[in-house]
Amino acid sequence: MSLIDSQPQPGSAPRTEIPGPAGLPVLGSMLDLRRDSLSTFLNAQRAHGDVVRLEAGPPGLRSVFHAVFAPEGVQQILASQAANFRKDHPLYEEVRQSFGNGLLTSQDADYLRQRRLVQPLFTKRRVDGYAAAVTTEADAVVDRWRTTPTGTVDLVPEMNRLALRTVTRILFGLDTEEAVEAIHRCSPVINAYVVQRGYVPVKVPRGWPTPGNLRARAATDELNALCDRIVADRRAASGAADGTNDEGRGDDLLSLLIAAGNDEDGSLDATEVREQVLIFLLAGHETTATSLAFTLHLLARHPEEQTKVREEIDRVLGDRVPTAADLDRLPYLTQALKESMRLYPAAPVVSRRAVAATEIGGYRIPAGADVVVSPWVTHRDPALWEDPERFDPRRFAPEREAERHRYAWFPFGGGPRACIGQHFSMLESVLALATLLRAHELDAVDQEVSVAAGITLQATGPARVRLRPRERAGE
Repeated sequence: MSLIDSQPQPGSAPRTEIPGPAGLPVLGSMLDLRRDSLSTFLNAQRAHGDVVRLEAGPPGLRSVFHAVFAPEGVQQILASQAANFRKDHPLYEEVRQSFGNGLLTSQDADYLRQRRLVQPLFTKRRVDGYAAAVTTEADAVVDRWRTTPTGTVDLVPEMNRLALRTVTRILFGLDTEEAVEAIHRCSPVINAYVVQRGYVPVKVPRGWPTPGNLRARAATDELNALCDRIVADRRAASGAADGTNDEGRGDDLLSLLIAAGNDEDGSLDATEVREQVLIFLLAGHETTATSLAFTLHLLARHPEEQTKVREEIDRVLGDRVPTAADLDRLPYLTQALKESMRLYPAAPVVSRRAVAATEIGGYRIPAGADVVVSPWVTHRDPALWEDPERFDPRRFAPEREAERHRYAWFPFGGGPRACIGQHFSMLESVLALATLLRAHELDAVDQEVSVAAGITLQATGPARVRLRPRERAGE
């Protein structure tokens, strides 16, 4: 019987026996998921369909979750039935305990209040005002690359530092180096700790003095102390301890967070401001760094596409600095970015927990079930994407986008919990890419880059390119 024949038919009663890999007799799919969770999900979809049940761990401690891959099912979970799928997954609880209860992890009334307070800081007009900070940091990379002794760079750490410097400049203002160094040092420690705890059936209490707990606590305490000091200094400098006085207020995001408030929701206290800052630092630099690194590397591997992108950049910009208005004037660069985000989505797996039993794709998902959707898998479905492993920016021409299901491509999530910073991410990525590609031609040294799923997609190998500086206009 074919895979299509084995799927539930429309109008039939939902099935309760959901297919999935058998795994090992005792551990189920635990070892496969630990070794390579992205390939495990991809193989499960290819073998068993768009709704899959996976089990991991020994009997008595076994985790059971359901993966949903079809766009229609993704839409149910993230949008049309979003209220039934909460962020109660153990991974979100670990993120919450390490980074606080900011927009990424908060729920219910807390989330709605935070969203109302923070949303005005991410309007298009406000975000467009950050363009100069993006190009300033990208220009600094251009200058540094021109003096690289070997002529070769690894795009993964390079783009991580660029995105981190950009978001700290926007958050804190000009004085960013101390924050950059602290985040660069502490963030990987906390991320690894959160992911490890999020997927084990039995957790050592955080309060026990194990080496892992102590390392993570020291890193968390350092970041909290840094943010608390910066918040306190900014409040004192503005003369607005309650966040209501405009005098001395800066345009950086932190000053705006401190000042945010309305009659219904009040304002954010110092702890809430710190928690939002930490989430912005986490989500605002790792995700964009992933998109930048893989877009550049894919263009380096596909020189004909790099040439098309660069010709557009030269035609639109000439020798002037790109601005927010150029976002709509660089359509092919934007298509290349979107195609990179299809192949390497910064959030490759998204977790939820079902409140009530629900039918998805002809199967009954029980109440209380852990459910995941995976851009990594959906973005590679041959039924949705012809030759899905091929890099082809033309997939995102407007007429072709219009033909696809809304949730065939969802790197920013969707529904009421869609990423609040998606316009900022696109603006930063397009302007940074335009600045870097105008100044340098890139030749791929590494043809493939290994990756793994953490809180965000993590490159586990280098993405090196050889730089060929282009002459500046007038030189």
